[in-house]
Amino acid sequence: MLPSVDTNDELEEVVGDEALLRPAAQDLCAQLGLAGARIVRFPEGSLPVYAVGDALVLKLYPGFEATEAVREARLLSHLWGRLPIPTPRLQAADQYKNGWRFVLMSRLPGEDLNEAWPRIPRADQERIVAEAAECLAALHALDPGPVASVVGPPDWSRFLAGQRAAAVEQQAAGGLAEPWLEQIPDFLRSVPLTAPVRPALLHTELMREHLTVDPHDDWRLTGLFDFEPAMIGAPAYDFVSVGLFLTAADPALLKLFYEAYGRPPFDPRELMAYTLLHVYSDLNWYLRRLPAPPRKDLDALAETWFGSGG
Repeated sequence: MLPSVDTNDELEEVVGDEALLRPAAQDLCAQLGLAGARIVRFPEGSLPVYAVGDALVLKLYPGFEATEAVREARLLSHLWGRLPIPTPRLQAADQYKNGWRFVLMSRLPGEDLNEAWPRIPRADQERIVAEAAECLAALHALDPGPVASVVGPPDWSRFLAGQRAAAVEQQAAGGLAEPWLEQIPDFLRSVPLTAPVRPALLHTELMREHLTVDPHDDWRLTGLFDFEPAMIGAPAYDFVSVGLFLTAADPALLKLFYEAYGRPPFDPRELMAYTLLHVYSDLNWYLRRLPAPPRKDLDALAETWFGSGG
């Protein structure tokens, strides 16, 4: 039913074709003993994801992302019951057809934190940030060895070197203006990023969009999901999404996050460097979304987005 997909452009076409995807999802559910279950497509995300009934979620991966499918399945199995915030429970994972793979997992209760955020009282926002920090600290404290075979990169320094080499091109592809682009090489050369003494298991996208809350239970955090892009590397790398998408350049919230995580703040310039080197970095998009710096330079941007007031 699903065609073989080998590129991101081909994937975008398929992801946008619900008339093609839905019969495949129904067929797969029938194979999994879920024939007749109500399936509802989640509107967000780069991959097709469906709610199956009230308790399950089905995620589909094209063949060229088979590694990500295996990684997510392994991590869901490994992390179940080991973090302060619930994570989905793996139900099944395997190949489907034409190179496609699937992961069937339990559905987390609650509401998308990003959608709920404007309605949440400040005191509860602060508690949520602190609890998210405690969860990230617990994730970083786990031994990454049991999942190292499916979670990369195998060499953190080599990974960073590759990201450095492609940084300007990546930001230019996102439409970043030349005055910002021309600063990137010198800025990255000025920020030493040493290999971590103890590499940590990283979520890489700890953001409001990947957390759920219960609006009927004092905005209690009910889940953390999306472990497909997990990595093993420097803990600071995880603080990019924390600063940009969880605390959203709010210095008081970022300071609170550090306190609950249990460490002094990272140098804002280090986090700015990791922002430029992040696999999914899009500085032009961040500039449209987050507070503007007092000057159009990367040092000012680092302090504006990642300064926590000490």
